[in-house]
Amino acid sequence: MSAVIDRNVASPEEAREATTPQPVWTGHRTGAVMGCPRHPSWATTMDVAEWLRGLGLERYASGFRENDIDGEVLRRLTAADLRELGVASIGHRRRILDAIAALGESKPGVEASAEPAAGPTSNEAERRQLTVMFCDLVGSTPLSTRFDPEDLREIVGAYHRCVADTVGRFGGFVAKYMGDGVLIYFGYPEAHEDDAERATRAGLAVIDAVGRLATQEPLNVRIGIASGLVVVGDLIGAGAAQERGVVGETPNLAAPPAGAGPAGHPGHCRHHPATARHIV
Repeated sequence: MSAVIDRNVASPEEAREATTPQPVWTGHRTGAVMGCPRHPSWATTMDVAEWLRGLGLERYASGFRENDIDGEVLRRLTAADLRELGVASIGHRRRILDAIAALGESKPGVEASAEPAAGPTSNEAERRQLTVMFCDLVGSTPLSTRFDPEDLREIVGAYHRCVADTVGRFGGFVAKYMGDGVLIYFGYPEAHEDDAERATRAGLAVIDAVGRLATQEPLNVRIGIASGLVVVGDLIGAGAAQERGVVGETPNLAAPPAGAGPAGHPGHCRHHPATARHIV
C-alpha cells in the first residue's frame, strides 16, 4: 500500500521555526537595528525634530537627522556628543540635556541610562592653568524692588542666556550661576593656548550683548578676569546642586569689586595683572 503524504502538515523543523520569535526591525531609515526591541516604542517612534522644535532649538534638527539620532539614541546623549552634533552654545546644550533628563522621568519603566548626562566625565580633580571670569549684573538689588518677581525672573533669565550664549562662542564654560552673578572658566574642561585672550574678548562681547538686550530696563554688567594655577574638577554637592569646584586664589581675584573705583564701574572689564601678561 502506497503512503499518502499530506503537504499541509509541517515537519518538526518547520513547526519549531514557525513558533520561534522572528527578529523585528525598528528605528529610522538608517538607524534600524535588527533584534527584538529593548526600549519602549516611544523611544524609536518619537519625532526628534518636533521635540527640538518644542525646545525652540529646531536649528539643530538637520544635524541630529544626519547623525541618525532617534529617540533611543537621544536619551543616551552626553554633552560631548552634543558638541560633535554642532551644539556649540553651552546654554543650548544645558537646555537639551535637561529636557532629555525630563523625558526619561516622564516615561515610567524606562531604565536610567548608565552614562552621565552632562559635563566632563572624569571625577578626578586636575591641577591646571585656568582663566576665570566673573560677570556681575549691576543694580540687581534696585531691580528686585522695582519689578514683580515674575518680571524680574524674565529679566535675569534673559541676562543668563545672553551671557551663556556669548561666552560659549569663545570656548567659555559656565561653571555656576550665583543669582545675578555668573562664574565662567576658560581652560576647563577644554584648554586653549589663548584662553586669557578668549576670556578678554568674551568679556567685551558680554558687555556689548547685555547692553543691547531688549529688557524692560537697560542692563549693565561688571566683569573681572584673572588667570592662575588652580585645582579644578572636584564634584561638589549632589543632584541639581552638584558642580565642578575650583580651588585656588584665581576665582577670588576675578570677582569684580562693588566699590565706586574705576575697576568697579559698570561696563568695565577688569584684568588681574597675571592675566594681562598672557594677552597679546
